[in-house]
Amino acid sequence: MATSTIVRVQRAYDCTAEAVYDAWLDPQLARRFWFATSTGEVIRCTIEPNVNGRFTIVDRRRLEAGPDTEMDVEHTGRFLQLDRPRRIAFSFGLPQFQSHETTVIVDIEPQGDGCLLTLRHDLGPADEEATEMLERAEGGWTTVLENLEKTLKGQ
Repeated sequence: MATSTIVRVQRAYDCTAEAVYDAWLDPQLARRFWFATSTGEVIRCTIEPNVNGRFTIVDRRRLEAGPDTEMDVEHTGRFLQLDRPRRIAFSFGLPQFQSHETTVIVDIEPQGDGCLLTLRHDLGPADEEATEMLERAEGGWTTVLENLEKTLKGQ
């Protein structure tokens, strides 16, 4: 059996597990942290918040080639498991860059007045492509969780 390449990031939040969970499924909040970059903006965010429901988030990024160079990046997926407030699992795809979907699991554990979020992204078999994606994916998810904290604080 092939070994998977797993990205794992964690972050503690000073709000309830329910608030964190709900933010992932609310398009008005999700557009502020799912795949939002410091140099771009989310231009479309649709979420069907039910099992087998789909999501599409498109962010417009400025490229390093110059200030007038932009690219729209589409992130898609389907919710595989929704267990409020403890778990969200979804398929995840970047249709412009890869032909297959991967799996992301978000576990939210209540801790006192706050919670701990652990995100695991299975990039697939440990091959050259997954190894190349590992660092980018870890940085990307870390940014998503930082942006989630700012969103929850109303920033």
